[in-house]
Amino acid sequence: MIEQFFPQILMLLGTAVVIVVTFHRIHVPPSLGYLFVGVLLGSYTPGPVIEAQPIHMLAEFGIVFLLFTIGLNFSLPQIQALRGMVLGLGTAQVLLTTLAVGAVVWLMGLSVAAAFVVGAVFAQSSTTIISKTLIEQGEEHSRHGRLGTGMSVFQDVTAVPFLIVIPALGAAAVGMGALATSLGLALAKAALAFVLVFVVGRQLLRPLFHLIAAQRSAEVFTLTVLFVSLVAAWVTQSLGMSTAFGAFLAGMVLGETEFRHQVESTIRPFRDVLLGLFFVGIGMLFDLSVFPQIWHWALAGALLLMVFKAFIVAQIAQFSGVESLTAWRTGWLLAVGGEFGFALLTIALGMQAIDQETGQIALSSVLLSMIVAPFLIRYNHALARPFVRQPALQHEEALPRLEAVNADKLKNHVIICGYGRIGQSVAHFLEEEQIPYIALDLDPVKVKEAYTAGEKVFFGDAAERDILEAVGVNEARLVVISHEDITSAHKVLHHVRALRQDLPVMVRTRDESRVDELRASGATEVVPETLEAALMIAVHTLLLLNVPTARVMRRMQQQRDGRYHLLREFFRGSNVFTDTSREQDADRLRPVVLTSDSPAVGHLLREFDLEGVAVTALVREGKRQLTPSLDTQLQAGDVIVLFGSPADLERAQTILLS
Repeated sequence: MIEQFFPQILMLLGTAVVIVVTFHRIHVPPSLGYLFVGVLLGSYTPGPVIEAQPIHMLAEFGIVFLLFTIGLNFSLPQIQALRGMVLGLGTAQVLLTTLAVGAVVWLMGLSVAAAFVVGAVFAQSSTTIISKTLIEQGEEHSRHGRLGTGMSVFQDVTAVPFLIVIPALGAAAVGMGALATSLGLALAKAALAFVLVFVVGRQLLRPLFHLIAAQRSAEVFTLTVLFVSLVAAWVTQSLGMSTAFGAFLAGMVLGETEFRHQVESTIRPFRDVLLGLFFVGIGMLFDLSVFPQIWHWALAGALLLMVFKAFIVAQIAQFSGVESLTAWRTGWLLAVGGEFGFALLTIALGMQAIDQETGQIALSSVLLSMIVAPFLIRYNHALARPFVRQPALQHEEALPRLEAVNADKLKNHVIICGYGRIGQSVAHFLEEEQIPYIALDLDPVKVKEAYTAGEKVFFGDAAERDILEAVGVNEARLVVISHEDITSAHKVLHHVRALRQDLPVMVRTRDESRVDELRASGATEVVPETLEAALMIAVHTLLLLNVPTARVMRRMQQQRDGRYHLLREFFRGSNVFTDTSREQDADRLRPVVLTSDSPAVGHLLREFDLEGVAVTALVREGKRQLTPSLDTQLQAGDVIVLFGSPADLERAQTILLS
């Protein structure tokens, strides 16, 4: 048996490695790469073919582990705490998209069950594609970025009821009476599954994992995690529901325990590999021979999916109080298909809630939308602008107009880009010192309220050159970029430097990972929010320890003048700050222990070329000396604490030890 499948396994793994690496290099999400692998190796395309049945069996476990990890991140207390967004924006988007799309395809001749499935599949968005593209664009902390990512994550939770309803649709007859009976029975089974997995599991799983953790065996812990998730999946499958629903409930139970992070870390490798196979299995379902006959329906379905979702998201966001531009930008972020839609489609096909031809059209539509997704997300601002021109006119009388600003009279003032919490705080301090300022923001409600209160804030995008000229950038004394939108900050810096090379620009950023990048774009000063918070905590600590105020203030100023060198010098460990290549390459501390046979012993520090690396401390006989003199003679047993980039640290360590 193994001889039969071994070549196919090698073919699958080799093809996946080549294609996924290629897609990664051209910045295409890996999920699309796995889909392409499935299309290439499926039975519907010429060339080598692998057996589909084993792939589909393993792919089902991928869905199980996906829902298990989603459950870990959405325990019952968390859902209750976030019920405003879950039951508000998230639920409204999923429900309205399902009903709107379902109604359209039902009018086109599909059955009620099939129309509901298509609507549910189209309602999902790809959290992976959205978050990855936003991070690449530096928009992950923008208002539309946070709202879009949050709603896409909440879709996973609000879509869980589909795991109950879709199997019931497959089991129901055509009549509405039989459908209602089947749905009622499904809800009763769901309640029973909730009791068996969630309520009983609460009593058993915490003691079980305490017992397993006491064994201090990673293998036993991994086996237990797999066992618990699959038992929960088996329980719901035995009740006639999807395996994914049981896994989600088990994840919710463990999400309330202190083992959540370790469980998630344990399950992640299995989930990622099996999800890859899940996408390969989806790709194998794609019938290229049928596509010439259904391409127009697939294209119409993709357009229906994207247009309906963008419009629905924008409308409910505006209804909840989000300003028009942000609402439409969020709408275009979410106007794509998602991985979870494939999962629902797979379940529907397996339960025969939808026929094969309709399944092919839905599959092709979602796939086309995911291919277009990076472009929709990348150009979300340009796509949103045409839809906010008319609403902007409605606010024209209410909002202060930039035309009212006399740029010729503005001189030695401060321009504040972004009037959120930090921008307003800066403005209030400037006002106390009687320093003139003018602020810009894109939130019309905030602008109107602040302007009515007598504050000098106007509606405008600081990333536009003509807006900066209108607020007197040529005569300004300082520009403060106080928002978190890094892409917009780069545009502001570009325009400011084109207009005035000598104008100081201060930029706020979340942490030190963007400092060098923003300085290279022209920022005079970059203030990392997390480092300033750490500095304030350190200052208050010293004051509470009765360190003289003058000395504390001097140390604080030294840190700022030295670009927060003490706050940036820390040991990152093996599990911290490893999510992105930028963080992996960040400067860090490293201790180097000199042994008796180290060539550096007996030499002075100044004799070594440690370019790019700072010697922050020397530990000798248990005593720590900060910033040792370059005339220090090194001894065996000395610990030299170095600070620099990983590459420079490797070079310096080699010089000292070999």
